[in-house]
Amino acid sequence: MRSYLVLIPLIVILAGAPASGENTVKMGLREAVETALKDNPRIKASTWGLKAVQEDVGIARSYYLPSLTFEDRYMRTDNPTYAFMAKLNQQRFTASDFDINSLNSPQAVNDFQGSVKLEQVIFSERAITGLRMAKLESKASGQDFERLREKVTQDVISAYLGVITSRHFADVAEQGVKDAGEHKRLATLRYNTGLGLYSDVLRAEAAQKEAERKLSAAQKANEVAKRALGLALGRSESVDAIGTGYKVTLEPIDAYYGGLEKRPDIQALETRTKNAENGVTLAKSGYLPEVGVGGQYQWNDHSSPLGAEGSSYMVNAFLRWSIFDGARREHQVSQARAKAEEARQYLEGLKKQARFQVFDSYKSVEEAQKSLDLANAELSAAEEGTRLVTLRYQNSLSPIIDVLDSQLMLDAARTGVVEAQNNLMEKFFNLGFESGMINEFIQKINSYKE
Repeated sequence: MRSYLVLIPLIVILAGAPASGENTVKMGLREAVETALKDNPRIKASTWGLKAVQEDVGIARSYYLPSLTFEDRYMRTDNPTYAFMAKLNQQRFTASDFDINSLNSPQAVNDFQGSVKLEQVIFSERAITGLRMAKLESKASGQDFERLREKVTQDVISAYLGVITSRHFADVAEQGVKDAGEHKRLATLRYNTGLGLYSDVLRAEAAQKEAERKLSAAQKANEVAKRALGLALGRSESVDAIGTGYKVTLEPIDAYYGGLEKRPDIQALETRTKNAENGVTLAKSGYLPEVGVGGQYQWNDHSSPLGAEGSSYMVNAFLRWSIFDGARREHQVSQARAKAEEARQYLEGLKKQARFQVFDSYKSVEEAQKSLDLANAELSAAEEGTRLVTLRYQNSLSPIIDVLDSQLMLDAARTGVVEAQNNLMEKFFNLGFESGMINEFIQKINSYKE
């Protein structure tokens, strides 16, 4: 096993003029990530979503706790049965109420009935399993939330690198303006001494204007990148990156495979797979009875709410047992088993996909490092080529078009190095995200800060 040392030079960002007079905040990478994990809108919204899911645990638990109900109702009736019952409950029944005419055709009776009812489940497999499933789903939602935090971290890093890269592009464009100015100076000097053509001066001036246009575009891109970083952090102002040099060691690939055990989305699916197995238990609970106790205290009055001319109580115990439901339970159990197997297959597929993603990301980092090495070599060649062509032009051995062409290749080579550096950093942090180790990457990078 061998280690690959990846040197990622994050360019030192110079303080630039804020756009439109706005203040620009400067942050390091770790501070930017910490800010986003508090202020990013997706994080804030998902925090409330997680809280809503966690409340399902309390809702599920409530089915196993006693229920207490107060009720007050009013009735007026001349129905023989209800009128007879109302007078009994009000304890106003007299011997005259046994008169046949009074029984068959009673006068209308008012009844205000208040009651307090209590019911307590003693055994319910459905309630027990439901509570267990609610707790597991709350846990899985928390793991989903952790994966979202990692995704937000990755987005912030990408935006942070965008600021550094765009600033580096601006530095390249600024150097291009200086080089174009030097070419114009040489062309003007040769023309003034009678050794060059005026057309060379015009071409050099055009190249200088193009270089200035590129610089303006690069500076604008840098300002936009700062605002994009601020947006990723949940802020309205621009945020500038504090860039320094970092050393990052690419470990053997097995180290990143090992990190998959901690990847939150895999953990969440493992939790939901357990919950799918609990779903089978929940479906089977339909075969079991529910046992509970209850009671009621009641008061009745014929003239006022909450009055108590008469009062009574009842206590009871109950056993509910569904004997036959048209084979619904059998189908529910079969359905739950199918869903449990579906969840297991999804989990197995996610684990395989995650290993592939780590493998692909790891190889991409190796390729990006080689591309950066090549870009640096091309830059060295372009710098030397431009130097030689410029000397030949000064000695009237090459036309100015060769100088301008070589300058274009030099600018392209400089840009290529910037792109290769950014690509390497993007691929490296993507490896951290895919392996579930992105937070460790940030800690490690800061520990190597130069």
